[in-house]
Amino acid sequence: MPSRVLVVAAQPAIQLQIGNMLRRDGHDIVVAGDAQDGLRHWAADRPDLIALDDDLPGPSGVELVARIRQAEPAGTHTPIVLIGGGNDVDAKVRALRAGADDYLGKPVHPQELSARVRGLLARFARPQISARRQAFGRIHAYYGAKGGVGTTTIAINTAIGLHRELKRSVALVDGNLQFGDHRVFLDMGVDQRSIIDAVTATGVDAEVIRKVMVRHDSGIDLLLAPPTPEQAELVSGEQHHLLRIVEVLRTMYDYVVVDLDKRLDDHTLDVIGAADRLVVVMTADLSCIKNVRLVFETMAQLAVPDERLMLVLNRANAFTGISAKSVESVLKTQIAHQIINDYRSAISSLNSGAPFMANKPDSALSRAVMELARLVDQQATSSAELRELEFAGTY
Repeated sequence: MPSRVLVVAAQPAIQLQIGNMLRRDGHDIVVAGDAQDGLRHWAADRPDLIALDDDLPGPSGVELVARIRQAEPAGTHTPIVLIGGGNDVDAKVRALRAGADDYLGKPVHPQELSARVRGLLARFARPQISARRQAFGRIHAYYGAKGGVGTTTIAINTAIGLHRELKRSVALVDGNLQFGDHRVFLDMGVDQRSIIDAVTATGVDAEVIRKVMVRHDSGIDLLLAPPTPEQAELVSGEQHHLLRIVEVLRTMYDYVVVDLDKRLDDHTLDVIGAADRLVVVMTADLSCIKNVRLVFETMAQLAVPDERLMLVLNRANAFTGISAKSVESVLKTQIAHQIINDYRSAISSLNSGAPFMANKPDSALSRAVMELARLVDQQATSSAELRELEFAGTY
C-alpha cells in the first residue's frame, strides 16, 4: 500500500520538484501552498509523512511543525521532513526543536530525500497505524445552508440517538462560538463550564477536556460555547483552538458531533477539514438551494472529497412548491436523507429545553432523526471496516 505524503511548499516549482521525487518511489502526493492549508490537509488527510518547505508566506515551516505537534492526539506522530534554505547547524537545531524529525538543506538531492523518507516511514509506520486504529473516533460536522433550517435541532437529536439507541459514546460541540444555542436547546445555565475553560488552561489535552465536558441527562457529553459573545474572542483561530480540541475529543469518544457556525471562518474551516462527514442541512426553498450550490462549490475549492458530503433535507413534507427530486436535479446531488416537518414537536422541544429524541423517542420526528443516526453510523462502520482491511495489508 503506497504511503500518502503531504508536500507543503509555496512555490509551484518546489511543489513539483519534491512531488516528482517522491512519486518515483510510489508515494501518493497531496499538495498544500501555505501553513494554513497544510494544517487543514494534515487534519483532513492524515498523511503518513509531511515534506515541508520552511519558506512559506505567513507562518513559516518551523511554525507549522510546532502547531502540528501541539494539535496531535496523544499516542500519534506524523513524521516531518523540513527543507530549509541552508545547511547551517542553527537552522537544523531550530527545526528539530520545533518537532521536525529530519532536516534537509537546499538544493535537495533526490536520492537523499528518498532515503530519508523511507527511513522515517519505516520508523513510524507501525506505531502510527496502530494508534489510528485504536484511538480515533469519527468527527461529524453539521452545517446549515442558511439560518433557520434546523441544523442545531438535527445535530443535537442525532447525537442523542447515536448514544441512546446505538450505544455510542458521543461528544456534542457547539461550534457557534459567539451565539451558540445549545444552552437554550438543552436547558443549561450560564454557570456551566464551556470551551473557554479549556482554552484558558495551561494546555489542551485529554485531562483538561474531560474536566470541561458537561454531562447531559440524555447521556451525551457537551462542550458548550462561551456564555457571552465577547468571550468567543478567547478561542483563537490562529492557534487553531477548536481544531485542537476536536482532535483530542476524537481520541475520547466514538463520535464528535460539531454544530458549526454559518460563517466560514478559520474555526469552521478547520473543523470541515478534519471532519469525516460534513452533513449539509437544507430546506426546499430557492434561497436554500442557491446557498447549497455555493457551499458545494466552496467545498470543491477546499478539496473536500464528495464522499464526505451528506445532504439532508429537513421539513421534507412541508409544501414549498419544490420537490425533493427537483432539488436533486438542480444540485446534481442525491439527498441522502429526508426528515419530516413536525413544527409543533420541534418548537415544543425547543421551548422546554427537552430534546424530542430524549423526551418523545417514539414520535414520527424522532423516528426520522433516528434513521439519520443509523445511516451515519452505518456509513462510519463501513468506512472503518475498509480501513481495517487497508491496515492489515500493510503488515
